[in-house]
Amino acid sequence: MTRYSLQRTMIVYFLLIGFASLLVGVEFILETHSTKLEKELLSNLRQYSEGKIESKSVFAPIDRLRKKAILMIAMILVVMVIVLTMFIKNITEPLQHIIELSRKISGGDLSQTITIHAHNELSELGNVINEMSGNIQEITLLSKNLCESGIEIAENISTALHSDKANIEPEIERLKSECESLSQVIQYFDFYTIEPHEP
Repeated sequence: MTRYSLQRTMIVYFLLIGFASLLVGVEFILETHSTKLEKELLSNLRQYSEGKIESKSVFAPIDRLRKKAILMIAMILVVMVIVLTMFIKNITEPLQHIIELSRKISGGDLSQTITIHAHNELSELGNVINEMSGNIQEITLLSKNLCESGIEIAENISTALHSDKANIEPEIERLKSECESLSQVIQYFDFYTIEPHEP
């Protein structure tokens, strides 16, 4: 399936508005600069001076042009409303959905999954946040298991120290192994560091 980018979508939206405005502008310019309008006005003025038509009929072509201009402006407004609706549906709503669920994930609710039914950068962003959430869950589970193992090992060592046969070497090796496993996972991450200021 074709993957549409937000940049392309935005360009299409603005081109639609620009195209509608251009059509209206060209139509209006052609209408006002046509010889037909001039001839019709001159003919109406001549007929008015001869008493053949009333004064309100003299400017009938201009009234017709005004109505056409109002219709053209209405067309531009309709196109703008359609484009705005498409913008809200395809960009603003998915973005708000991502922000809302990202806040929940940031607050500790790692069960949230972002789903964007589109093929653009927003769906890609949702997938990246889902992957990040999954990585955080894995680290959290590893840390939880290490804590549980650490508590169990500490209790075993305490029991071994109070008995006559104090053999704590296997428990220490087990704790070391658990810590090394967590350390290997942590090595894949870059952490924020504060650079020391130059004196």
